[in-house]
Amino acid sequence: MTTEVTVAELATLMKKAAGVTVDPHDLQGRVDTPFAEFGLDSLGLLGIVGELENRHGRALPTDAERCKTPRDFLDLVNGALTTGA
Repeated sequence: MTTEVTVAELATLMKKAAGVTVDPHDLQGRVDTPFAEFGLDSLGLLGIVGELENRHGRALPTDAERCKTPRDFLDLVNGALTTGA
């Protein structure tokens, strides 16, 4: 089982946890675009962090909800999930 969160999975989580609908292909092409431009705020990101923590059964870094772009968020989250930190 892979623990890596994909861009497509992030798009699904944005919809589920924050009610923000983003096309996965659009998100893939705009991974350096600030979350704010997708309509996702820090509270929405916190919901995504909570969803991932529940799914993977472990806490994510406390600064995960402060990431500004999808790339930053995925790098941080996947790094934490891969190393178990």
